[in-house]
Amino acid sequence: MPIMTKSINHIRLTVTDIDRSRAFYEGLFNWPVAIEMPAGTPPEEQGRYGFLYGGVIYNIGHSLLGLRPVSTDTFDENRTGLDHLSLALQGPAELTSAVALLDEQGIPHGGVKDIGNGFILEFRDPDNIALELFAPKEP
Repeated sequence: MPIMTKSINHIRLTVTDIDRSRAFYEGLFNWPVAIEMPAGTPPEEQGRYGFLYGGVIYNIGHSLLGLRPVSTDTFDENRTGLDHLSLALQGPAELTSAVALLDEQGIPHGGVKDIGNGFILEFRDPDNIALELFAPKEP
């Protein structure tokens, strides 16, 4: 019998600079923080937050997205692991707003592309992790 899953619970990305990555993700998405190690946590209490590895976990709706500051490497979607992270939007109008925000923040992107069943907008985070926004076509 197969393992029956309902959805993705969480994804955690490794990043080289947690402050830079937090500024990027929070500046674009404004996701609420689900959990982080509170500033000034005494050393004797840090163990209970050890699973965060000094990072943060955001509530992005029906799942969680975490950032973990451990990597000194650079992202490459052609290696085994993550190819890209695609985030769902409600519709094409939100892609137009996303383009404006990316332009305002000076974040390069590939423009909105029609892929048949919807539209995508591709860009990269500060660690070169490939990100995509997907919007279904409106009927």
